[in-house]
Amino acid sequence: MEEKKYNTKEIEKLFEAGAHLGHKKNRLHPKARKYVYKMVNGVAVIDLTITAEQLHVAKEYLKDAAKNGKRLLVVGTKRVASQFVQEYCKEKGIPHITTKWMPGLLTNFETLSKNTKKMIDYEVGKENGSWDQFVKHERTKMQKDLNRLKRLYGGIEDMKKKPDVLFIIDIKREKNALKEAKQNGIPVIAITDTNTNPDTVDYPVVANDDSPTSAHYVIESILSAYTVEKSEEAKATKPKEVKKEEVVKTEEAKVETKEEVKEEKKVKKVAKKTVKKETKE
Repeated sequence: MEEKKYNTKEIEKLFEAGAHLGHKKNRLHPKARKYVYKMVNGVAVIDLTITAEQLHVAKEYLKDAAKNGKRLLVVGTKRVASQFVQEYCKEKGIPHITTKWMPGLLTNFETLSKNTKKMIDYEVGKENGSWDQFVKHERTKMQKDLNRLKRLYGGIEDMKKKPDVLFIIDIKREKNALKEAKQNGIPVIAITDTNTNPDTVDYPVVANDDSPTSAHYVIESILSAYTVEKSEEAKATKPKEVKKEEVVKTEEAKVETKEEVKEEKKVKKVAKKTVKKETKE
């Protein structure tokens, strides 16, 4: 018998968060039927034993991705998730998009990355006083442009290369992100509600993505697996801190060693002269 990869506590937490509440029957995607436990008053009730299993698989995949230094991009522009994703990812240093997916972000990454560079140049110029040379109306125009760039690219300014993994909240809303990820061969983890096709995603987690409590719980659960593993890797690769006393001792030992070598050479030199003298006699 195959071992279950979840525990009952996980199912209880998902249930408390309302993750089991899907869409009405007329909005149920045919491919999502296999994840529905039953219909109650015309509403699909998601089988949380499957969701818990999927959640475990997604977390394990992200742990492995973090361990191998893979870059993650989180995409969540829907209202119930955007603010939460922005705050969480900003705190943890994870690239994210929470306002609008820019077409061509992955398929034309080099061109769009120029906009992030422009945004950074604007910020640097404003901070070091370079803007002062411009008249007021020009500075106002530059500020508006900066605000627009920050709104669109603020979450990905540190993303110098294409991401290795995408985490999408609501694949129906983020269909362009999913499409571009597929075109670029980038694996996708996603929260997929019953109104979408989970089979289009590499690592789907079928759950209610319209409820803030449900969406936030699943998002944090998945991202914590990535951030915790990332922190562990950072600790493992961090150079060992050397105390000042240890440095002093090491330097003293080096000096002593040098003195010993000098002394040894001196002794050998004297011995050599003595042997030479005795040989002549």
